[in-house]
Amino acid sequence: MGRNFLCSYLGFDCVGGLMITPAKVEARLVELSKEIDECHKDLIKAESDYHVTKAAYEIAMAKSRLKNAHGDLKMTIAMREDQALFDNEALHLNIAGLEAQVKAIRANAARLKTQVDITRSISSSLKASMDL
Repeated sequence: MGRNFLCSYLGFDCVGGLMITPAKVEARLVELSKEIDECHKDLIKAESDYHVTKAAYEIAMAKSRLKNAHGDLKMTIAMREDQALFDNEALHLNIAGLEAQVKAIRANAARLKTQVDITRSISSSLKASMDL
């Protein structure tokens, strides 16, 4: 992993051979802490929206299956499931979008954790090298 890639990945300005200093590391850790807090808030909201929508979807699906079960037309279980899904298309699409959003936020949280771990490692190395 090259120095420029590492600097870019961690959010440091290392153009022209500028050094990573303890102050820069500390500032970056503060920035990452704020990003983690924001990511956590986003994840809580996305999880809540997802589960509320999922519950509404499951209830709507059950209602549709029951409605279709009592009709004059003899329908197989698969046909009732398909009709229920068709009846609740908007909810199904909404829940799929919310699920993708939750996954993306979780991936972002994992990325931030990795950045914090690497930055802490750099901080420890810097402190050790300054003690020499």
